Amino acid sequence: MPKINSNAPEVVIVGGGMITHDQILPSIYHLQRIGAVGKISVCALNNAPLHVLAESQAFKQAFPGQSFTPYPSFDEPADKMCPELFKEVISKLPPRQIVVVAVPDQFHYPFVKEALACNQHILCVKPLVLKYKQAVEIEGIAREKGLFVGVEYHKRFDRRALLAKKEYENGAFGEFIMGEARLLEPYLYRHSNFQNWFTCDQTDSFVYIGCHYVDQVYFITGLKPASISVSGVKLPFPNGKEGYLWANGRVIFENGAILSVTNGLGYPDQGGGSNDQGITLYFEGEGKTGMLEHDDQFRGVIHGTLEATGPGGTAYNYVNPDYFKLIPWVGEGYKPVGYGYDSVEANIDSIRRLENETAELSGDAGLDRRREILSEIDAKGLIATPANSSINELVQEAARLSILNNGDFADITYGDNPRVKLRK
Repeated sequence: MPKINSNAPEVVIVGGGMITHDQILPSIYHLQRIGAVGKISVCALNNAPLHVLAESQAFKQAFPGQSFTPYPSFDEPADKMCPELFKEVISKLPPRQIVVVAVPDQFHYPFVKEALACNQHILCVKPLVLKYKQAVEIEGIAREKGLFVGVEYHKRFDRRALLAKKEYENGAFGEFIMGEARLLEPYLYRHSNFQNWFTCDQTDSFVYIGCHYVDQVYFITGLKPASISVSGVKLPFPNGKEGYLWANGRVIFENGAILSVTNGLGYPDQGGGSNDQGITLYFEGEGKTGMLEHDDQFRGVIHGTLEATGPGGTAYNYVNPDYFKLIPWVGEGYKPVGYGYDSVEANIDSIRRLENETAELSGDAGLDRRREILSEIDAKGLIATPANSSINELVQEAARLSILNNGDFADITYGDNPRVKLRK
């Protein structure tokens, strides 16, 4: 087993589901291997998903000898529910370690608040919360304590988006005026734990995955969304609960530009990709127009394997090496590459910078310097933080208001008191 750096920050991942398995834990494992983080713990509602993580042959091959501390422990029955255990686990951490919040959207707010109350830095999967005022509250608490809160919008670290951001800032395209995006997750999600929390009263396809592309347009162009209309299609999960399994949103930006976003849990399991996603944007220039098109599903790689290895049991698959893959490297096992890893690494590196640059400072001097660094991170705008990306919470709030009112437009007002209101 690699030697654990006892001087590096401990990491507690709260949530043992899909995103922890596919991106978060393997990224943290590699960061532990290179000495960037120390001890790793994973806390879940029960230990059933933790068994899956611990027994993963892919992880054993990629990260030989590495493991995590499970909460609840493996000595507990697999069906024993421990909804309050995360509080105990976080409370036992020394101050200013790292808590990764990887639970369903509607639970982000109380989990983030609990971590902040225990003086911990936070990396939260997107969206941060579902209400703008909650994002502002979190920003205020974190700044008061000099703590980092990052939101894991990993598409910001896709080189396609980074290149587009640079070119847009340099005036290469013109001004964004019209676009469409799609992100459809596979049908098989309907048979997962999604059917227990992805219900009409809690979330919808636009809020859950459409937020990626709304954030990406804001990230690239700097334009704020001004009005949102979202219509959804209600369908039952296998357990009988209803969810907005399909949704279409129309986002109107402050300059009048329009983005149409289609989302759903319905990409065919027998399809070649693990999902279907992409974005096309058009721009107005002086006497000419520009465009940008990203086919984010097909990255130019196809594997036809002897056995079915695709998510839906397919042997012919589109492979996306740009998001997240484990590949050979100069060290033991495999290492993660892609913007999924880059995003996690950037957030963890920001926390390490915050601590390393203030290690010799105490009291108010240390707090003041941490606040300066946090302001620099906010201003850079690469990592999503409550201070630089709370427009996303306004979008979530407007989207929920719209979809629950049959697609009526919800308008966003900015200024001293940003708010969302259903259009009369």
